Amino acid sequence: MRVSNLKLIVLLGVLASCGSSRTVQNNTVKPVKNPNTTSPVKNAPNLPVVKPNPVPPADEIVKVNLPAINREFRGAWVASVANINWPSRNDLSIDQQKAEAISMLDMLKDNNFNAVIFQVRPSADALYTSSLEPWSYFLTGETGRSPFPNYDPLQFWIEESHKRGLELHVWLNPYRAHHTNGGAVNSLSMANKLSDIVVRLKNGMYWFDPANPKTQGHVSNVVKDIVQRYDIDAVHFDDYFYPYAAYNRGADFPDNASWAAYINSGGTLSRADWRRDNVNKFVERIYKEIHAEKSYVKFGISPFGIWKPGYPAGITGSSQYDELYADAKLWLNRGWVDYFSPQLYWPIDSKGQGFEALLNWWESENTLKRHLWPGLNTVEIKTSDRSTEIKNQIELSRQILKNDVGEVHWSIAGLTKTPSMLSTLKNGPYKEKALVPKSPWIKAVPLATPTLFVTDNGSSIRANWSTKNLKDVFQWVLFTQYNGVWETEILTLDTLTKDIPKNKDGRSLNAIAIKAIDRLGNESDYMAKKIK
Repeated sequence: MRVSNLKLIVLLGVLASCGSSRTVQNNTVKPVKNPNTTSPVKNAPNLPVVKPNPVPPADEIVKVNLPAINREFRGAWVASVANINWPSRNDLSIDQQKAEAISMLDMLKDNNFNAVIFQVRPSADALYTSSLEPWSYFLTGETGRSPFPNYDPLQFWIEESHKRGLELHVWLNPYRAHHTNGGAVNSLSMANKLSDIVVRLKNGMYWFDPANPKTQGHVSNVVKDIVQRYDIDAVHFDDYFYPYAAYNRGADFPDNASWAAYINSGGTLSRADWRRDNVNKFVERIYKEIHAEKSYVKFGISPFGIWKPGYPAGITGSSQYDELYADAKLWLNRGWVDYFSPQLYWPIDSKGQGFEALLNWWESENTLKRHLWPGLNTVEIKTSDRSTEIKNQIELSRQILKNDVGEVHWSIAGLTKTPSMLSTLKNGPYKEKALVPKSPWIKAVPLATPTLFVTDNGSSIRANWSTKNLKDVFQWVLFTQYNGVWETEILTLDTLTKDIPKNKDGRSLNAIAIKAIDRLGNESDYMAKKIK
């Protein structure tokens, strides 16, 4: 930063990196003197010499070496299907629904999480205002019945999440048309309204035919509608593509009509490859359509944790490639996701499904360096001490993923219903707040440098800041330096002022700096001021 007519006069220290509320020592601070001080008039006849103003300026703009900001994606799934997490029942009042949501979001904020993955479309239904699909049974107890008094749950979750500095990812199940716990199929259910592209499985569920172009078009329209109308941070798909074999009691998926149409049109792929090709094209389409609409909205998928048995060597279990017709490795290899959260729900020392071996393998397949943030089984991982196991998995993930770390917890119930889990994380790996990692492959307009104002209030300094395009800002990072040691604090968008004590723990305040953060985690340049 350069200020005209100002000269550098002081050197304060050098520092290293830290995260929120961490400290870094010995940072170089180069102050710039206020140019408006009075200078003496030399040799003027009959005029007294004017002495320099003995009072120093209240603050000085300085150049500094700020510490790196702590970064880690920390998300939690909130499931609405079967009222697993929210709402806890389908007969709650609006006030009760809101109170449950606020309690969950406060818990995430207070325990230094930074994202929530909220299920808004559990089975071709909506926990938001939609002209394409009916209101969810899990929200009101009847498919198609709107909440009363009317409100939009998704809009509420977005606003309340952003108030707390949390990203809001909308979680959609792309192909499930009706869940067995979703009440009776009525005239408003998509299983009836789109019966020409829906099949009934032997366990009672209804499923869209992934091969039908009408299915792909409908789900595409649902995704684009949400991206266009809501201020979301990401779209998220889970592991349900073609259904698990048990859903149809081992029988093959009933897509004979689509398969016959493909063969009659000259198709040459095997049936299994054809099914995978349907899903591959759909995933690529959704990724491109989301970014065409809003480039900053991320797309994430959470596939089953095993691609195929034997990958890597020694891994046993189900094959999503062969059973779900989901070539998740290909999606990661091609970069059709912005983040990828394989469900690694097994302990570190599990035989045949080892957490460490699987995460290392997925990392080796992450050739385009998208975000790889594993899903952790916070609710029911099979171990004698779940809290310690999850803590160890986070620490192991940090070792493997290095500078792009993160994890997603299945589900928020493992946090809200297990106080020991929260305390283990808050006193351990989540002791400090963190920004989400940057997504450098997504183009973003650089943020303007914020302007910092400081006022001496005696025992404290009041810092205020502003910027030109506030709409592009998601958070702030405030830096304070005491005795040459920097501390950082991540603040929500609506925080535009803070009283900072001049003395803390016997140390004196030397400097203050501020940065703006956009919704992709990118940092603006800083403004820093020396404090005297």
